[in-house]
Amino acid sequence: MRSYVGRHLAVTDLDFAELALGTPPELWLGVEGETDEERAAREDAARDILADNPEMTDDLIRLAAGIVQEHPELFDVIPLPLPTGRRRPPRKGAAA
Repeated sequence: MRSYVGRHLAVTDLDFAELALGTPPELWLGVEGETDEERAAREDAARDILADNPEMTDDLIRLAAGIVQEHPELFDVIPLPLPTGRRRPPRKGAAA
């Protein structure tokens, strides 16, 4: 089954995010290994988009809140067990 948003084919979750935002998620999140110059250019582009579309911030907050509400399992916190093993004895003169 194919999923279309308007006339755009959405295949991955990033496709849906891009169509919902109207911009690629990488514009807001960055990409691994980007240079300082690339980051500055990306942030400048993002500022220009927000200046042209001041309502976009509210739209993004509504989108994020909807995701949290519809998929709370994405934000489950699983406590990790404390490490086990021998504890070191306190150093001489160290506060206990």
